[in-house]
Amino acid sequence: MLKIIQPIAKCALLAFSLISSGLTFAGLSEPESRLRERVIQQLPMAQQELAAAVNINSGTMNFAGVEKVGRLYQAQFDQLGFDTQWLPGESFNRAGHLQASYGNRGPKLLMIGHLDTVFGKESTFQRFQDLGNGKVAGPGITDMKGGNTIVVAALRALKAEGLLDEMQVRVVFTGDEESSGRPLSLSKKAIIEGAKWADIALGFEDGDSSIKTAVVARRGSMGWTLKVKGRPAHSSQVFSEEVGYGAAYEMARILNAFRGQIDGLGAATVNPGLLAAGNGQMKMDATNAIAMAGKSNIVPQLAYVKGDLRTLSPAELAQAQAKMKAIVAANLKHTEAELVFAEGYPPMPPTEANKELLSWYSQVSEDLDYGPVAAVNPRKAGAADISFAADHVEMAMDGLGLMGAGGHTVDEVADMDSFQKNIHKAAILMHRLAQRHKNK
Repeated sequence: MLKIIQPIAKCALLAFSLISSGLTFAGLSEPESRLRERVIQQLPMAQQELAAAVNINSGTMNFAGVEKVGRLYQAQFDQLGFDTQWLPGESFNRAGHLQASYGNRGPKLLMIGHLDTVFGKESTFQRFQDLGNGKVAGPGITDMKGGNTIVVAALRALKAEGLLDEMQVRVVFTGDEESSGRPLSLSKKAIIEGAKWADIALGFEDGDSSIKTAVVARRGSMGWTLKVKGRPAHSSQVFSEEVGYGAAYEMARILNAFRGQIDGLGAATVNPGLLAAGNGQMKMDATNAIAMAGKSNIVPQLAYVKGDLRTLSPAELAQAQAKMKAIVAANLKHTEAELVFAEGYPPMPPTEANKELLSWYSQVSEDLDYGPVAAVNPRKAGAADISFAADHVEMAMDGLGLMGAGGHTVDEVADMDSFQKNIHKAAILMHRLAQRHKNK
């Protein structure tokens, strides 16, 4: 687990700035106590809204379902007095995004969620189900309709207590986080523009599904494709001067070298997720299934691999790409290979400002008697939309959503104890950010 270690001088400076700004960290202030009680009063409504959202199928490519969920949240933001709009996604072949804005003074906060899930209309996993003992199952309940509902519930509590006018808020719920539309310049435009406007970005994914952690760093994710060619021949001629080693051995050499040289390079990982080798024409269908002609007694003429590269910083990404390109260029006899990188999610490095934001969030949690919050090890959390915002804001943090287990599977289950707690933490953090801004 990544631990935050701050110099004594910096901690003292932070403590002084909090005292001088009027914030009370030895427990909750009177407005914060009222805010806490308001969240509890409104919790049944939030639970009903969560169930309603989960019961609408919104697999990424179910455009009508994604928009229906978006319209559900849009009505909730409208009731809070937000200016809302549905941003159509035709230009990037997705359903679209929901954007909602409020306020004209105070800190500028960007709150990020997503409407889509990995469960299409054909999935058998479609409904919200109360399992008892504080556990609830449902498609996308933790990833991330629970996080979306936490956003709405926190804002509703702030509004009810007259505290929402202390801040400026822009909410972006995307419709394509699980399978991003292309080009990314269009599909992520709302987040990037929101981040350029904002001071702080808050993401409501579930991180590593532990309420004891939040995310101050995420590895970027970039797809890559490897195409290899060799000389086709009967298998008896492999290793010969005339035939060489063929496409399969060259593919194996490259992948093994990727493993050997990228493993241990900081937080970088490279993974070949889909591969095939054979002779003749390769075919790939819409589900990424590969058909390759060939027999077991031939030297393969073609090999094909698709995978991903994950890194924690731009420098780490550049270093990993350089190593991979050099490996691909050192071909075995009578083979050639081509490596192509796709556009992907940028890394979100663990900046000192992000760690400082986490320390404030952790203090909120402790003041609520929920215990401290530490940083997630970036190896335990995948890429997310907040990575497109992180470079454009002063501070960013993710993993503030509904916790549970089994994400991306039909065993997805939410721990509803974290629902109330993370609404409390989000609402009070936002209030404290507003107070801090006011007293600068």
